[in-house]
Amino acid sequence: MSTSSGEARGVVSAPAWDGDPDPRVPWRVDGLLAPFVAAGALVSADVHVARRLGAIGGEPDERVHLAVALAVASVRSGSVCVDLTSAPAAVAADLGDRDPDVGADLPWPALDGADGWRAAVRRSPLVADGPHGPDDRPVRLVDDRVYLDRYWRDELAVRREVEARVRATLPVDLSSLDDVVRRLFPDDADEQQREAVRVASGSLLTVLTGGPGTGKTTTVARLVAALQVVAGPDLRVALAAPTGKAASRLHESVNAEVAGLPDADRDRVGTLAASTLHRLLGRRPGSSTRFRHDRTRRLPYDVVVVDESSMVSLPLMARLVEALRPEARLVLVGDPDQLASVEAGAVLGDLVEALHGRAVVRLTRTHRFGHELGGLAAAIREGDADRTLALLRAGGTHVHLTETAGDVASPHELAGLRRDLEDAGAALVAAARDGDATGALRALGRHRLLLAHREGPAGVAHWAAQAEAWVEGVTGGRPDDGPWPPGRPLLVTENDATSGLSNGDTGVVVRDLGGEGSDESDAAVVVAFGDAERPHLVRPHRLPAVQTVHAMTVHRGQGSQFTRVTVLLPPATSPLLTRELLYTAVTRARDSVHVIGSEAAVRAAVERPVRRASGLRHAL
Repeated sequence: MSTSSGEARGVVSAPAWDGDPDPRVPWRVDGLLAPFVAAGALVSADVHVARRLGAIGGEPDERVHLAVALAVASVRSGSVCVDLTSAPAAVAADLGDRDPDVGADLPWPALDGADGWRAAVRRSPLVADGPHGPDDRPVRLVDDRVYLDRYWRDELAVRREVEARVRATLPVDLSSLDDVVRRLFPDDADEQQREAVRVASGSLLTVLTGGPGTGKTTTVARLVAALQVVAGPDLRVALAAPTGKAASRLHESVNAEVAGLPDADRDRVGTLAASTLHRLLGRRPGSSTRFRHDRTRRLPYDVVVVDESSMVSLPLMARLVEALRPEARLVLVGDPDQLASVEAGAVLGDLVEALHGRAVVRLTRTHRFGHELGGLAAAIREGDADRTLALLRAGGTHVHLTETAGDVASPHELAGLRRDLEDAGAALVAAARDGDATGALRALGRHRLLLAHREGPAGVAHWAAQAEAWVEGVTGGRPDDGPWPPGRPLLVTENDATSGLSNGDTGVVVRDLGGEGSDESDAAVVVAFGDAERPHLVRPHRLPAVQTVHAMTVHRGQGSQFTRVTVLLPPATSPLLTRELLYTAVTRARDSVHVIGSEAAVRAAVERPVRRASGLRHAL
């Protein structure tokens, strides 16, 4: 980042960005905040909010401005606060360097003392000091953590509701519970699955965690069936997830499990409906943060099950727990080791840590992966870079590493990726041109290229275009089929109730041999989505917003499964390269995973866990 000659005097001017001032950098900033802007730790929004609040509240102390600006920056990076004691290390991590000296080289105010940074923030008219401080301040200081007040209130709401639910105990007929557990879980079942039912029966909160393939969906279906017996008939159950794609998958998978239950249990449960959390809570016109259901108008359910809870942000979780009836059971399901919400908070991981086993059941028996994939996922999750590299280098049927010599893979190092993309693409196009929707959807799920970035040489935009070119090279090029050539893979980017599609759904354009047209060459097309055995067909003119998807970010792929996955890692210096990203990417594979990247990139990912500052993870 370039700076003006005034930097030596503590003045930074915005650098040029494609010929114009960079909008991410304040046009002119001086004083204490200037070196933090120059280092890239703060951007325009951070500085503007801090300076504006300072002007409104009559606070001239730049140390307070710095604390507020860092709190704003923390929310942008997924934290809910900034801890003054660890701010130098946190800033260093956000800048993509694990050396704390990078943050320490900035002019950090002295923390302690009568006139130290902590004392200056505490006495500021902008700041409510402690959990019982005034309610009319925009910033709050609690145990050296600086919050924008709305995030403190959200954290407090979740903490209070969780504490109340953990303390509560529900009366349970143990004889009836034992009978239903024995019936629903045969002798070879996972004991942890039985424990989840016991916990949910006697508690208002159950946190059910586990990696992919550990039986979370099976447990949820049988847990609901058990509660219909031990908690009384006609139990009102809601299933929800943070995204439309996750909700659709939850609906299909849980009801498929219910269909396999004993007749009496299946009849008691019936057909369960799943929705997004936003739809469950009910959007309020004119507001993106408040809902129809809240403390004054509770949700009418006895049990609420939330899948993919790792993706739920702190504000959304606060709105959910506020809307629950006090006697309603809440079951949070997810994998705390996966990527957290793109918004502020890592609620599931915080709760698992804070509850210390109370109300938490972790499923560990893997039913989907072989020992190679399972061992690799475990090594990444445990932060063991040496073991991760050893497993990748050992290779095998299900794990493969192409270790690049530098940050950018050579054509030779990309040969395996190209072959996989061409093979999967050829099968996809062939089935689509034949009008075989089932075959096309199966081919769509055979292989997926996952990346950390959207843009740049290691981003989706570049690699999607490259993949498309490779596929066209082996399928005879792109025929003159207009914007909807058979075999074009699509990603839905918005929810659409009319077509029944959700943001994140993937599909493929398929020739409709029964459609209108003078001959086969100009026959109509449809787009196939969903289960390959029961394709959901939509005409192109009824589609919501879509984009071609030859590759996707790991975030986009979260919750999906593919037969084979290729993970193309960015340079080791990428701030997006984290343990959670690599773990999430690897566990998208059902059968095999191919990692392409340097040793430094693999080590950086495994050794760099996401650090999200929060007070929720402290013991409840």
